[in-house]
Formats: sequence, C-alpha cells, structure tokens
Amino acid sequence: ATASGTVRRATRTPAPVLDGNILECLRRATRLLDADIPVLLHGETGTGKEVFARELHKLGSRRHAPFVAINCAALPESLIESELFGYLPGAFTGARREGSPGLLREADGGVLFLDEIGDMPLPLQSRLLRVLQEREVAALGGGRATPVDFALVAASHRDLRAAVESQTFRADLYYRIAQAGVHLPPLRAYADLRDVVAKLWDSLGADAAGLRLDARSLDVLATYSWPGNFRQLTGVLRTLIALADPGATIVPSMLPELPRAPAGHASDARTAPTEATLDALELQAMRDALAASKGNTSEAARRLGISRSTLYRRLRTDA
Repeated sequence: ATASGTVRRATRTPAPVLDGNILECLRRATRLLDADIPVLLHGETGTGKEVFARELHKLGSRRHAPFVAINCAALPESLIESELFGYLPGAFTGARREGSPGLLREADGGVLFLDEIGDMPLPLQSRLLRVLQEREVAALGGGRATPVDFALVAASHRDLRAAVESQTFRADLYYRIAQAGVHLPPLRAYADLRDVVAKLWDSLGADAAGLRLDARSLDVLATYSWPGNFRQLTGVLRTLIALADPGATIVPSMLPELPRAPAGHASDARTAPTEATLDALELQAMRDALAASKGNTSEAARRLGISRSTLYRRLRTDA
C-alpha cells in the first residue's frame, strides 16, 4: 500500500519484447497470414507464443476483427467440442437454453489462435480439419453448417512431427497448419538479456512508480537461465513491483530466491530463431504421413489430400 492507503497495481499488461530476428519473423508471418496461409508457432512454454499471435493480429489486415484465443490444453476434453463448435438448444444435458455459437464462429472475419494444439484430442482434430477444408462449422445437435472465415495461428511446445510419428497427431492436420513455421527462442538464447529485463521492467510500470533496478540486481536477473521464460520473468518482476515501497531501488537482497532449472534444462543454449520454409515443411509433412501410413503411399496421399502421383514426384525430386 502507498502512503495514501491505495494499493499500487502491478498488473499492467507488459509490452512485447521482440529482438531484431523475431521482428523479422513477425513481419514475414504477417504477410503469410494476410495471404490466408496458416502460421504454426513452436517453442518452449512461456516463450510468448500468444503475445506473438496477438502482434500478428494487430499488424495484419484483420486487425479490426476479433482475435479469439483458445488453449486446447486448458479446456476439459468433455467440453472442448461444444466450446469450439457450438451447440443448438437442448443438444445435451446441461446445455444453455439458447445454445451457443462456439468459439470458431466467434472468430469469423478475424484471427483464431489455437494454443497447445498438440493437446487436442484426435477426434476433434478430424472435426477441425474438416472446418479448415470446408470453411464451415456445424454445431452439435444438427442443423445447417455455417460458413466461417478466419486466419489461423496455431502453437505448441510439443514436437508435432514426433506426435505424427507416434500417431497422437493427425498428419493431414499437421500438413494443413504447418505451411509456415516460426520458432520462438527461449529467454536464455537472447543475445542481450539485460536489455530484455530492463524493457520488460519498464513496460510493467515500474518506472512510472519510481522504482529502479540497480546494476547488480539486473546482472542477477540477466544471468539466470529462466526455465519458465517470459512467463516466469514477468511473474518475478510483478512480484518485485508489488512488494517494493514507492521510489525504492531494488538491490540483490530484495530479489526472490530463483529455483534451480529442471534437470536436462540447457541453460547455455544459444539457439537462434528460425523460420521453416514452405518446401521443407511440405516435404517433412509428406515423410510424416508416409511413416504414419507404414509406407503405404495411397494411404499417405489420402491423409495429405493430394494425389499419389504428386506424392511420388515430390519425394523422388528430393531424393
């Protein structure tokens, strides 16, 4: 609490902190999304996939239409179908009397962000693929399908190609959503983490509250590996802002204890963000489909929605 007895809020939404490589990926991804090419974001948990997706929406041609974000891992499996596709009145026990349009229809005209799409149950993957192919949504309980038009951004921290090989993710859906890929690097891979911490600190309103990070505290925060990435760093900075007295300078003794990184966490990784090319993604999707079909080219072509001759020609060209 401040001297006036009011509580200083530390809940300002932080501005995105994007370095030059990520900004270039953002520009390219915006052009692809405006061309109705789905964008797949991948990276560790907490690396800012939803922030990146919201920036895509803000910069794109659909900026004045809705942005609908759905966390596929957060919705209970028993509810995700009705939440996504909507339902008619009386479609099932407990349904609202007036029914529900569903989140896919709410995204009509705008951008649909499917976070953690790798956690979507297989039966729903089939229904989603049908929506993406036919551009219409049929609500639970019957009735006429409704046309929809949205740009798609999907995200996952899982290796979706490995999920295709293990048959926990459909190869044809992967082929549909992975036409353009953007890798968001972990915080520990940023070249200037001090600058990232300082910018995030200011964007959370610390400077406006007269709070300062001294150089030693900034060094501590900039040398930690941040296994939880931006989500973890933002939480720590919010805590410091909430607990500090007005006008305080944050010294190392005021910092919370930072937990050790989990076993196997590559704290010294220096991987740069990369953007997969369309050709490479197409080829990988074809290989994944062929593997999932146990070498049956007819089945692989059916999964991908292409002719068997096209599949043969593309794989033979790369050989």
